[in-house]
Amino acid sequence: MMHTNKVESTEFLLQVKAAIFGVAVGDALGVPVEFEEREDIHVNPVTDMVGYGTYDLPAGTWSDDTSLTLCLAEALTQGFDLQTIAKNFILWMNEGWWTPYGVVFDIGNSTEDAISKLVEGVHPLHSGGMEEIDNGNGSLMRIIPLVFLVRHYTIQDRFDLVSQVSSITHGHIRSIIACFYYVEFALQLLDGKDKRSIYSGLKKEISDFLHSRAIDSSEFDVFQRLLVSDIDLLDESEIQSSGYVVHTLEAAIWCILTTESFEEAVLKAVNLGDDSDTTGAVTGGLAGLLYGYHSIPTSWISQLARCQDMDGLTQRLAHKLYE
Repeated sequence: MMHTNKVESTEFLLQVKAAIFGVAVGDALGVPVEFEEREDIHVNPVTDMVGYGTYDLPAGTWSDDTSLTLCLAEALTQGFDLQTIAKNFILWMNEGWWTPYGVVFDIGNSTEDAISKLVEGVHPLHSGGMEEIDNGNGSLMRIIPLVFLVRHYTIQDRFDLVSQVSSITHGHIRSIIACFYYVEFALQLLDGKDKRSIYSGLKKEISDFLHSRAIDSSEFDVFQRLLVSDIDLLDESEIQSSGYVVHTLEAAIWCILTTESFEEAVLKAVNLGDDSDTTGAVTGGLAGLLYGYHSIPTSWISQLARCQDMDGLTQRLAHKLYE
């Protein structure tokens, strides 16, 4: 008979793989149609892993979303250290580390500015943009590995760590709240909770916590669709898929709540168009956790660039953080 710890550690590894491969698959599905108008995609929707398109790169090519997720995951294999995460981001931008083919082909302006500051020696807590205009989705798209580190932490400590990791590239409270909401949703998926009960429960849990932190009340209005109303009742035309962090988070939660499989969720996400790779990546991380690693089509996983390298990283991360 298999030892219980062995079963649990195998389950934990599959959850790590589900999240990280979920991000990579969603990202790679969206790369060929990034920046395309939704109306144009509707004429010829993405139904499978395809290549070329926007960047003229082969099928299975993932972008900065996955690269920075892997850079964070790699740092966490050595424990938690902001300087290590920052160093990995620099290696990625300047040396093409954890890219599909050794070169960076996509980078957000805020992320580029922040990493440039890190190169100059600015501390990671102060490198990310702090203005309202600095709320792109660049910290949300890479945050999911943190879920596996903070799963036994208090909500206070979870928020603080999410805040630190977001602030490396995106330091405004709005980006931090978006990352925090996403991590909290993912943590409850990790516990096997129903997606609808998570969505309704987080309205009170997140609101209560943010009130306890005396967060500016105007930020609550920004997250009204997630914290007050019922986003799953909205029509697709009311969901935006730009590079704005709130749009990306809303789109991902909407895709999760209005679909019933991994495949359906990520395809719905990338077919929203515009910032399709990031919407796909952010949705894919949650969909992987919701439906499990084995729900991700094997043909999509096998087509991913550096699939074996990623598999090795997920094993190292799971080994380090399992307890």
